[in-house]
Amino acid sequence: MANKERIVIKLSGKVFSGEDGRDIKKYASMLFDLSGKVQPVVVAGGGKIARHYISIARSFGLDEASLDIIGIQVSQLNAKMLIAALGGRAHPAVPEDLEQVTDAAASGKIIVAGGLHPGQSTNATSALIAEKVGAVRFINATDVNGIYDSDPRTNRKAKLFREITTKQCREILGGESSMAGGYDLMDIVALKVIERSKIPTVVLKSEPSIIKDAVLKNKATGTRITA
Repeated sequence: MANKERIVIKLSGKVFSGEDGRDIKKYASMLFDLSGKVQPVVVAGGGKIARHYISIARSFGLDEASLDIIGIQVSQLNAKMLIAALGGRAHPAVPEDLEQVTDAAASGKIIVAGGLHPGQSTNATSALIAEKVGAVRFINATDVNGIYDSDPRTNRKAKLFREITTKQCREILGGESSMAGGYDLMDIVALKVIERSKIPTVVLKSEPSIIKDAVLKNKATGTRITA
């Protein structure tokens, strides 16, 4: 059987913040359905749990590189939770570098990673993974519907872009904090990787049905980023 196309999906850390694991099960079911058609390569965000630990450790005076490592460890723990929910459908280990991602992808199973390197957001990590495994698409599933001209959580009149270039993205998102735990929709490293490898990228709302339509029907309700 021919190898399936690979789709990299960055999942918001919010998926892993529930107390009963119900959301994780929903996403695991969605990924299992997708795996019949494509090979999902998932990157788990750290979310509010990572930000909580980072905030406490920062108050103790810990340096930013060490805080990044805390965020990575939380995202990798989130990845382990999703792997547990997927059972035998997933590669059993969380990759710790790009070479391990490549080796794991060769298994044909669903791959679930977290962060990899200090100083890189999980968005940048996802873009690099998409580049490394030859993914045909990168889906960044977030807490909002896509990329706006301003923060829709504070500005009700914010305009949603249906399509945007990497250059426009840099202009809009360039002021984001690079401190540990401060990354949001995209960052400069992610955009540069998307640009140099021309990876088709979509930023959309993190809902299983929306992600499924984007993967199987190429129906994106969020923002397409073009190189």
